Amino acid sequence: MATNDPKTLVSTDWLGAHLKDPDLRILDGSTYLPGVDRDPKAEYDAAHIPGARLFDIDDISDNRSALPHMAPTPEKFMSRLRAMGVGDGHQVVVYDGAGLFSAARVWWLFKLMGQQNIAVLDGGMPKWQAEGRPTEDLPPLVRDRHMTVRRQNHLVKDVTQVAAAAKLGDYTILDARAAARFRGEAPEPRKGLRGGHIPGSQNLPYTELLNEDGTMKSPETMRDILLAAGVDLSKPVITTCGSGITAAILNLALERIGKTDHALYDGSWTEWGASPTVPVATGDA
Repeated sequence: MATNDPKTLVSTDWLGAHLKDPDLRILDGSTYLPGVDRDPKAEYDAAHIPGARLFDIDDISDNRSALPHMAPTPEKFMSRLRAMGVGDGHQVVVYDGAGLFSAARVWWLFKLMGQQNIAVLDGGMPKWQAEGRPTEDLPPLVRDRHMTVRRQNHLVKDVTQVAAAAKLGDYTILDARAAARFRGEAPEPRKGLRGGHIPGSQNLPYTELLNEDGTMKSPETMRDILLAAGVDLSKPVITTCGSGITAAILNLALERIGKTDHALYDGSWTEWGASPTVPVATGDA
């Protein structure tokens, strides 16, 4: 069960108790890997937590980029959230339909835009429904709400910065993909990408940080897992994954254990694996 922290992670019990708070805003941030036969919009329309707004990660992104769901400009983020009735003074809780998969990406986007009062719902929609809690099938009525956005550039890294970090070794680069993908033994979900990983990076599949019910393990357990994986917590961390979604689960975990000097490589393997100008390592090293 989550140790409730409205800036990182809250339990279904916490959300149930605060469901009617006037300044609470709930977001459904569901998205899925290519090839997964699930439709976030259809699922939201069929059933969502009362009052939830649908946060479309692919829409609220930088559509000028050829890479998927890159972080949007502050202006676009502010405009989209304002139209959703989410703004200054709100406590935001975000969940997804997998338990804990893409909600952490929305949490990270809010942090990137200087918004602090956002938490991920531990266990997400599966836990909420398994407990027999209420859902609805109609979108909420929204009122425009101003949002102040101040992009926190230290929370995101681009390919040039990651390449420099890989060469210098001054950051721990942590990859959230499955071990077989990290080693280059399993194909990537997106076609045309090389197999392997960023040289010098370390592998910690995000699933190792989750319990069987999709909830996040305790901060103490996650710290032990990070140390057992050989992560040097004295260095700042750059997280990466396939396309910047599950990497955010590592950022959330780091925040939960009290480590705040971490950033996310937004292009992740979709960018690195497609680029012929950066090196690729295979195997465990």
